[in-house]
Amino acid sequence: MNPLTRAVLEIDTYAAGLGWDRPARLFALVDTTRLRSQEPELADRLGLDDDAPAPPGGSLTPVEQDELPAGAPLDEFLATIGWPDAVAGCALTVERLMLPPSAEESVPADLRGEENAAALAQWVAAHPDRQEVRMTVGVLRDGKRESAIRLREKDSDTEVLTGPDLVPGLAEALTATFEG
Repeated sequence: MNPLTRAVLEIDTYAAGLGWDRPARLFALVDTTRLRSQEPELADRLGLDDDAPAPPGGSLTPVEQDELPAGAPLDEFLATIGWPDAVAGCALTVERLMLPPSAEESVPADLRGEENAAALAQWVAAHPDRQEVRMTVGVLRDGKRESAIRLREKDSDTEVLTGPDLVPGLAEALTATFEG
């Protein structure tokens, strides 16, 4: 398993342990070997074992950031972030309601479009086929991405879907935090 997939699954498991109905959480992803050598005190606080052998391909350590500002739209908040060079990537875990693709055709025409996002969210929340999901998306500076999706109704580590393109919009927004 590659380091980014391991980090995303580690964050998903961490978020699962906190339970549902939680705010979004943002993580810096740092090279574990670099963290141990350049920030030994932080590595100790994170419980990183100096003697533990690095997995093949290396490893990334997720470092949770401060709580996201309440009420701020996620896309606007992400547009304000810039990372120092020591950060190899970042990840975000967020809960959302989703509908199956078959429900898309039943979305009322007057709810389509950015200006109707709040009304659409209410419509989705009331839809009988809605599913609560937790999405964890990680990206690296070099463009690699990984996602993990956990359905609330199948809340088990063995039922987590993974793949690089499961949440492309969020992956693009996270990638943009490394640009500029």
